[in-house]
Amino acid sequence: MSIKSMTGYGKGICEKDGLRVVVEIKTVNHRFLDLTIKLPKIFNFAEDTIRKEIKKNFARGHFDILISYEDKRETRKQITYDSSIANAYLESAQQMHKDLFVENNLGAYQLLILPDVIKISNEEDDESFLESVLKDALNDSITKLDAMRTKEGLLMEQDFIDKLSTISDIVSKIETLAPNMVKEHFEKVRQRISEMLQDVAIDEARMLNEVAFYSDKVCVDEEIQRLKTHIDHFGQIIKNGGNVGKQLDFIVQEMNREANTCGSKCNNIEISSLVISLKNEIEKVREQIQNIE
Repeated sequence: MSIKSMTGYGKGICEKDGLRVVVEIKTVNHRFLDLTIKLPKIFNFAEDTIRKEIKKNFARGHFDILISYEDKRETRKQITYDSSIANAYLESAQQMHKDLFVENNLGAYQLLILPDVIKISNEEDDESFLESVLKDALNDSITKLDAMRTKEGLLMEQDFIDKLSTISDIVSKIETLAPNMVKEHFEKVRQRISEMLQDVAIDEARMLNEVAFYSDKVCVDEEIQRLKTHIDHFGQIIKNGGNVGKQLDFIVQEMNREANTCGSKCNNIEISSLVISLKNEIEKVREQIQNIE
């Protein structure tokens, strides 16, 4: 399983029995799974189904989901009559017959054409049919979206490998140069003392104590080893793949912490320059991780 980007787009279409449903999904990076769903009123009942399908397939990202449809089905009409209104007309006709002595010839045909007696409505939609068409379009969209996110994830994976190689090279150079800091400091201290004391003999024991203290203060062995461990761990995680964005983000934070410590301990110009390059490469990785699921 490869790592996946949180950026992608998928469009799914399903046509069945005169109903055409289109589902478009656009995603960008987000700390959590965040859904914005725009759908026609006819599909309001299926919003929970949409959310469940997205959660089943994705872990993180902001999702803009747009659903549209075209209905070419032959709609069947339902004709019903309002018995209470029809009875009211009949009672009024009977009352007019009694009061005005007119013929009561109100029959079924006359009742049918009177206002509000007949009600004509479209047959209610079959929600199970609508949901099946919607789910087919949704799954088509999810498949295409996932393919795009996977493809971009593969490109990012290779870029991570290249950047890790660069970071590893910088760490190795720092490791090589770090011991020279103690030697340089020893020579500087010796030179300064010699200049100050001139012909007076230097207390070698005190010099060695000074150098030992300084060596412990500027030693970056632990930081170097932790950086190497983090680099190896990072590489293993992207190799295993899956939803690893949060893990990688944590590791990069730790790498940056070690790089900062190296920078604060080292006063060598060459090493300081390498630390700046190291932090720059780590920052590039950190920015890119923000788009990993």
